[in-house]
Amino acid sequence: QVQLVESGGGLVQPGGSLRLSCAASGSILSIDAMGWYRQAPGKQRELVAEITSGGITNYADSVKGRFTISRDNAKNTVFLQMNSLKPEDTAVYYCNADGVRIVGPRQRYNYWGQGTQVIVSS
Repeated sequence: QVQLVESGGGLVQPGGSLRLSCAASGSILSIDAMGWYRQAPGKQRELVAEITSGGITNYADSVKGRFTISRDNAKNTVFLQMNSLKPEDTAVYYCNADGVRIVGPRQRYNYWGQGTQVIVSS
């Protein structure tokens, strides 16, 4: 089984920074894409940023220029550096791993982390 464990959330003032981390563990052979999604109260879950194994990135327009996603393929870990945080960034942030190949089956899987709360408030 594969597990995604997130860390780094918390309370920060507007304009501040946080760095989220997500480590995938288990019998993993490779992961195509890793990303971060967020869900604010009363809203749908939305993509924040994603990165392929080759380093190609994609960002939501609302975070471009403020957030940076990076990845350590050897450690199956993805990071999200969040700068210039705004109150509207408040949400539960979820890590996602897509196109995961594991030992045994030939198919690829998609996994989610349990989420980490980010609150931006003065």
